[in-house]
Amino acid sequence: MPKVIYGGQSYECGDQSVLDCLTAQGINIPSACHSGICQTCMIQAVSGNIPQRAQAGLKDTLAAQKYFLPCVCHPEEDIEVALYGKGQLKFQAQVTCIEFLNADILGIRIKPARPFEYKAGQFISLFKDEATARCYSLASVPELDDELFINVRKVPNGQMTGWIFDTVRTGDTVTISGASGDCFYVPGKPEQNILLIGTGSGLAPLYGIIRDAIRNGHTGCISLYHGSLNTAGFYLVDALRELAREHPNFKYVPCVSEGNASQDYATGMVAEVALQNNPVLSGWRVYLCGNPDMVKSAQQKTFLAGASLREIFADPF
Repeated sequence: MPKVIYGGQSYECGDQSVLDCLTAQGINIPSACHSGICQTCMIQAVSGNIPQRAQAGLKDTLAAQKYFLPCVCHPEEDIEVALYGKGQLKFQAQVTCIEFLNADILGIRIKPARPFEYKAGQFISLFKDEATARCYSLASVPELDDELFINVRKVPNGQMTGWIFDTVRTGDTVTISGASGDCFYVPGKPEQNILLIGTGSGLAPLYGIIRDAIRNGHTGCISLYHGSLNTAGFYLVDALRELAREHPNFKYVPCVSEGNASQDYATGMVAEVALQNNPVLSGWRVYLCGNPDMVKSAQQKTFLAGASLREIFADPF
């Protein structure tokens, strides 16, 4: 008889769903519909195989992280589970490189002291102390880069960025969390077109996602639109243009929203330029990162242009 393992305790599941099994033991799991529709009860499998029905309707990125719906999960073998978002691990890591990517953004490379699993585009928390931490997206790709790569934009009077810009130095030991987030590339649809829209340091996760897609042999069109007030706000321009030269299916369009720019740049708000060039997004995958107002607006506009909600991945910051 299959067992459900949670918090070091083992419970016989019998004919019950995983949700019913755990709640019968007094374990409080938020739930609502009990039919796999609302996704309120979503939890994560630590080990064991998940029946396909228990992941129906979830985004591919959530399924790839072994999240599932316990209300419709009747396991065929023992399964160990953890609550969604619980048990965040911390890692010690060494800062191996700090460089200015432009006048306001630092590129920081970090080497964890022990094996570290992540997907390009996810985010980590960087801790100043026990009470102060901020999330930063990963521009690195585990199969391509030996270190984690984050991009930090200086915030005026920011407690965290003030510490990073003024105090953190190459060679320092810092504390980071494990990686989280569902804004990453999932193989399996190599011919699908991909639209990526970002502002400022929102380029970081997109840069990782693009390189990961190329590494996986993605054949569909990969179009990146990166927005800034002026040309001084762009970075990684040479690297992105080199990728575009090497891979004909990748297009890089930097967009200046104020004033005029040279012919190497588009003019206008980044989401508007992206949708003018790609007005029909049926069947596309969309990634939106950066300014929260831009992300919120672009979510609605890309959905209205035909993108499925399941294929729109957002990371506002």
